[in-house]
Amino acid sequence: MPIPWLTVLQAVPWGEVIRNAPKVAEGARTLWNKAAGPAAPVSPGTTQAPAVQPTVAQLQAGLLASEAAVAELQAQMQSATQLIKELADQNTQLVRAVEAQRRQLRWLAGVAVLLLVGAVLGGLRLLAG
Repeated sequence: MPIPWLTVLQAVPWGEVIRNAPKVAEGARTLWNKAAGPAAPVSPGTTQAPAVQPTVAQLQAGLLASEAAVAELQAQMQSATQLIKELADQNTQLVRAVEAQRRQLRWLAGVAVLLLVGAVLGGLRLLAG
């Protein structure tokens, strides 16, 4: 019975993964740079006017609460984009390591085939002579 993860790894188009890894990393860097830059101005939404006119103190308190919420969301966005950037960089490193192991595996398979051919030829010589 074949190992399921081995068949999954064989089904992955590693050539495409390797070719696209720099694009993924660059996309993550672009996202990080956009998120780390200055915040875009927030346009106020349209809301219905309340029946009672709020006081200046109430408006200031609401504005402070909104500013705090925006600051918290910006911090969360920056941490999320930092995580995405780090994951993309790790993905690039992982793809490079897998590609190096693939080359080593092919080289070892070639050596194993040569040794097998040598052993078969040696065995045939012993049987013939």
